[in-house]
Amino acid sequence: MLRLNLQVSGFGNQLLSNTSTQARNCVKGVARLMLPMVLCAAVVSCAINPATGGANLVLMSERKEKEIGLEEHEKVLDSMPIFEDEQLLAYVREVGNNVAKVSHRPDLDYYFHIIDSPEINAFALPGGYVYVNRGLLTFMNSEAELAAVLAHEIGHITARHAVQQQARGALAKTVATVGGIVTAVVTNSNYVGSQISEVASIWAQTGLSGFGREHELEADGLGAQYLVAAGYDPAAMIEVITTLKNQEDFNRKVSNNGGGYHGLFATHPRNDKRLQEAIAAVGNLSDGAIEEIDEAVFRKKLDGLIVGASQASRTADARNRYYQSLLGYTLVFPEDWEVAETTTTVAASAADTGSINIEVQRLRDNIEPRVFIRDKLGISNLQKSEPLSQYRLIGHTGITVSPESGKLERIAVIYLGPRAYIFRGMIKDASAVDEIDGQLLASIRTFRAIQNGETFSGNELKIKYVQASEFFEFRIVARTSKIANYPEETLRLLNGYYPTGTPESGDWIKLVE
Repeated sequence: MLRLNLQVSGFGNQLLSNTSTQARNCVKGVARLMLPMVLCAAVVSCAINPATGGANLVLMSERKEKEIGLEEHEKVLDSMPIFEDEQLLAYVREVGNNVAKVSHRPDLDYYFHIIDSPEINAFALPGGYVYVNRGLLTFMNSEAELAAVLAHEIGHITARHAVQQQARGALAKTVATVGGIVTAVVTNSNYVGSQISEVASIWAQTGLSGFGREHELEADGLGAQYLVAAGYDPAAMIEVITTLKNQEDFNRKVSNNGGGYHGLFATHPRNDKRLQEAIAAVGNLSDGAIEEIDEAVFRKKLDGLIVGASQASRTADARNRYYQSLLGYTLVFPEDWEVAETTTTVAASAADTGSINIEVQRLRDNIEPRVFIRDKLGISNLQKSEPLSQYRLIGHTGITVSPESGKLERIAVIYLGPRAYIFRGMIKDASAVDEIDGQLLASIRTFRAIQNGETFSGNELKIKYVQASEFFEFRIVARTSKIANYPEETLRLLNGYYPTGTPESGDWIKLVE
């Protein structure tokens, strides 16, 4: 608190030394208004972090944290399909609770759920709510790896990362409102999974996109501690992150889509010194503490698990999601808008409200999307002009007036592979310009490449465990696999042998039927 006081006072003195008498009087008034509020927030909100022992700025009690968790959990249930497999869910809850009871907040009630989504992700809400996607489970190869995923998310909860992030944003917003001289900055990862645009909970959106490098690394370290305490090998944390990193590398290779777990794989886990040091420090405590796990139980629970899109997840997919399989992209149109398509174009509209049309052109020049709009589309008077950066794609957007109709039009161009995708969103209702434009821009921001195994073909693919023979080769097995795209690479990823490697005779292998 003393350090906060000195920082605020020093900031005010710096301003006072560089302003006129009139300005100094103004700043003094603002400083008198700001300082009590900031100090008050510091007095009531500095709490000892239950996981790290350090002091953190938080703006809510544990009771409030639990209330928010329950409220946001209900939003998750309303906007994301839950995977209905009682035996698998009971197993996940058993593993999760074994880890949670040795965490820094063992008295907190923890709630574990499986989301019926093929995307590879997991997230946590304040107050003890942990969610793991079905798609992530299919890539796990041991109970220890499953425990590592759950332990990482529990680490976010015990360290109150979401609460800390909310406190920093709320405090910055308060100071900005009072003094007008501090700006809140929100950072996002380069990749944000498609789930983020589809879930109603802001807290869940934050959890899906990640909490930033420092907090993610802290969650890894805490998770490794919990693994050891629960009898698991902390090296499982490295193994599961390596699996997820391999998946991200593969996605980037085949579709220019680097969608990774929490979007934070800047380097390979085995080359990440800070991560290695964090896990190694915990590993020194694990001598003799690792219990032998019966992996037959793990295999039994995952045998028959759906791989890729399911009927339920496809049916419950977000509010008017559209898939263009020929060109390999998808986006979410505004809810209840009618969709019409041709081979290479698509349009969505609502009577007397607005419409959006998507066309495609092959990129022939290496120019920025902003320049493409100006030179290729002939639009030089773009208003509200801003760049787009989503799902590792780049683009540009803005508002103009249509020369044909005289109405406002939302224009955007996004590059995907060798093509430029052109969006023209017409705002028909002049009395609701901001609302309709917000819908158009939100829809444009959901545009991304279709992920491998995302679309539902009508037949659900499921895991089947078999033991490898002496002559087992992924290349040979892939020839008869029901996996439509990249069968060999997908089988390798599912089994932890990407990009190379061969199981030994007798090893258990996941096939897809």
